[in-house]
This record gives sequence, structure tokens and C-alpha cells, in this order.
Amino acid sequence: MAAAAAAAAPALSLAEAAPVTAVLAPCPTPSRTFRRRSWVAAICRPALKCHHSRPLTAVAAAAAAAAAAGDSTSAGVFHGECFVVGDNIDTDQIIPAEHLTLVPSKPDEYRKLGSFAFVGLPTAAYPTPFVAPGEETTRYAVIIGGANFGCGSSREHAPVALGAAGARAVVAEGYARIFFRNSVATGEVYPLELADTGAWKECKTGDVVTVELDNCVMINHTSGKQYKLKPIGDAGPVIEAGGIFAYARKTGMIASKSA
Repeated sequence: MAAAAAAAAPALSLAEAAPVTAVLAPCPTPSRTFRRRSWVAAICRPALKCHHSRPLTAVAAAAAAAAAAGDSTSAGVFHGECFVVGDNIDTDQIIPAEHLTLVPSKPDEYRKLGSFAFVGLPTAAYPTPFVAPGEETTRYAVIIGGANFGCGSSREHAPVALGAAGARAVVAEGYARIFFRNSVATGEVYPLELADTGAWKECKTGDVVTVELDNCVMINHTSGKQYKLKPIGDAGPVIEAGGIFAYARKTGMIASKSA
């Protein structure tokens, strides 16, 4: 299976891979070719186009207006209800191993994968499900977490499940490195890091929030508090493009599919 996956994905030369893989880690790591599975390219969601910064109130107002019109995201802004979790949320809680047989390149199974997002969370601690029973998508556009989010196994299904469910960003105090890399490589969710600690203790599931990429801020409209975010940096354009291979094609590092 591994050999088949490797054959399906075009390999980058070391010279081509170095500038791409440099953006995938929150801290410096040895460069290596990061192969993106073909099923990631098969399921494409609309890319978000970032805009130049506008006054904070105007951006939040525009996002709120878009949400009222049924669109939870606009250019570089995510607006909607948040789902709050704590420290050390592992990949088995995000998507349990028994659901990894689902093939995301098949649209129906991609949606099914999203319906199982966060089913591994203990119901005693998290009585509100991320995806309501019988639904395939979530009402929560933003996930707020604590430290070491996405720890555990290296399964790419974790960020894919969150993206398939409809989440657009995770805002956490810190990430397991492999989850951060997988989020960028697949282009499914933005892994945004808080500049300070404590947001997950102050925010509650169901609070209405706005995340602004340009201004590096998350606003909790329910509580009135604002939280500074660390810049997403060079990983932003990769996620915006739809993942590592889409970005490589867009920037000419590898030939486009139509070439």
C-alpha cells in the first residue's frame, strides 16, 4: 500500500522540496520530501484569499454579515461558533483508528470521515458532540484547544476529518509537530497558535468567534475578549492553495496536471 501511494504521488527533487518542506514545521527540522497523497487533491474545497488588513471592527462586521448570509468564512476571516477542548487532545480522540478504513478520495467516504470527527472524546468531559448525531458536518467553524493538540499517531486522517466536518481553523496553545505538518500538507485546516495561554479555559463551546488571519487575532464576541495569535507565516499560502502539492504546482515547483 505504501509503495502504491508513493507511486501515485509525484516526487520532488531535493532542490524542489527544500523550500516547500521548510514551511511545514513550527520549529526547524531536517528537510525531507513530504509526499501528499492523491486523495487530498481529489477533495478540494474553495481556497481562501487573504486581503489587506482593515480596521478590526470592519473586518468583524463583514464576517458577521457573511455568516448571517449563510457563509461562515470570507477572505482570510473565519466566523462562527467555536468548539472548545483542553490539553493533549490526541489523534485517536480526533478520529479513532477503526474509521481509518474510510477512503477520503471517495466523496461519500470523505463526508463519512467528517461525521466521525472527535467521536473519540470522552462524553463525560465533552457532553456536546462536535458533529450532531445523524449529521455529516459540524456547526463549529473554529476549534479552540490547549497545549499539544494533535499528539499521538501520525495519521493524516486527523486534520482531514476536521476539514471534512467543516472546521476551517484550529486555535490552540501548541501542536504536536506531526499534526501541524499534516494540517499544512493536506490544506484541510489552519493550525493557528495562540500567543498566550488560557483561551480554552475562558471560552466555551458555542461562543461566537471571529478569527482574522491578517490581524492575527481571535475575537470572542460572546465574552468580548480578544486573543492574539502568532502569525501563520509561510505555511499560510500552502494551506490557502489547498495543500503541499497544490502549492508546488501553483508556484511552478512541479508541473501542473494540465501540463
